[in-house]
Amino acid sequence: MRFLITHNPTNATLNKFTEELKKYGVTTLVQVCDATYDKAPVEKEGIHVLDWPFDDGAPPPNQIVDDWLNLLKTKFHEEPGCCVAVHCVAGLGRAPFVRQKRRGAFSSKQLLYLEEYRPKV
Repeated sequence: MRFLITHNPTNATLNKFTEELKKYGVTTLVQVCDATYDKAPVEKEGIHVLDWPFDDGAPPPNQIVDDWLNLLKTKFHEEPGCCVAVHCVAGLGRAPFVRQKRRGAFSSKQLLYLEEYRPKV
């Protein structure tokens, strides 16, 4: 599985952002913050954009966790080697890097959620 975690683009940076997505082989982009750009140019390049916003610094709602897991099962079964991109506003909070590599990437609420998370199956 390959993932690309990035910042939130703007309409002004969208062309460069889309080039980067294509460079990494991204086929699906999940935005977990409120949209701040026109997703049509991204989708025109064959990249499916999903809008799954939730509050910054908070754990994702159960429905988004379920949707995320279902997306990964489907994408990596149908398109082995594909890359799924995720972005929030700054690459922190909702779409964080591993804490060991980027201190402060997880909030205390998110850490508690991860510590208590148990798969449904």
